[in-house]
Amino acid sequence: MTGLYAGGCACGSIRYEIASEPIAGLHCQCRHCQMRSGTGHSSYLVFAGRSDMASTGEPKSWRVAGDSGNEKIHAFCPDCGTPVHLTFAAMPDLVAVHAASLDDASRFMPQFVTYGMRGLAWDILDPALPVFETMPPG
Repeated sequence: MTGLYAGGCACGSIRYEIASEPIAGLHCQCRHCQMRSGTGHSSYLVFAGRSDMASTGEPKSWRVAGDSGNEKIHAFCPDCGTPVHLTFAAMPDLVAVHAASLDDASRFMPQFVTYGMRGLAWDILDPALPVFETMPPG
């Protein structure tokens, strides 16, 4: 994957562009991701340089402690409700954008699955992907 990553919410109120390359593509099966997506997982591209992200519009956010105890900040469009990105209080330079929020969602290439311990039998993902019971080691 190379080049600019652009995306936003369903109604167009929130837009973003990221000039760097993602450090990971993943599916997360934690309970919060299941509840937020309304299905068995959420899919993300994770970028190390939050400062490489330019955005327009004002997302709303909500905070929740993950299984690790670390706080996650979920940003979504206040008009249409689309989840747009996720940041982490303990790792402020990271930003994870929802794969489906990309203008070209086909650029998402999952590399692994996190929180497999919360996976649901009916949420069938690519069996070739490595599955981590929680987060992958460092």
